Amino acid sequence: MARTTLDDRDRELLQGTNFCHVATLREDGTIHNVPVWVDVDGDTVLLNSAEGRAWPANARRTGKATLTVANMENPYEYVSITGHITGDTHDGADEHIDALAKKYLGKDEYPWRSPEEQRIKVRITPEKVDSAGLDE
Repeated sequence: MARTTLDDRDRELLQGTNFCHVATLREDGTIHNVPVWVDVDGDTVLLNSAEGRAWPANARRTGKATLTVANMENPYEYVSITGHITGDTHDGADEHIDALAKKYLGKDEYPWRSPEEQRIKVRITPEKVDSAGLDE
């Protein structure tokens, strides 16, 4: 059954080294879906990207995104979150991508940073949370 908040197991999946698939709507109405690293802060989901990429532009335009995070060890277990963008900032975005690089790669700094790129940290507040294969 769908919920509006994250539970403990949802947070565990978001805190693990599981990839998040971000689905947004393009201007022509088609779906844009990409894998990204994910983080959680209490009841909100944190994502990181660079200015100029498609999914943040789509999310800014519509104010919404749907995220799916599957357990890398058991892909039949997942959480799906549809939410609205409640934050979008450059402040702390470089430090955040470095923290994600530590989490996912074991590296202290994000290794693919380019000098001209400006990182953004996006906060998504859940409106609908659904899960499968979870102990509920």
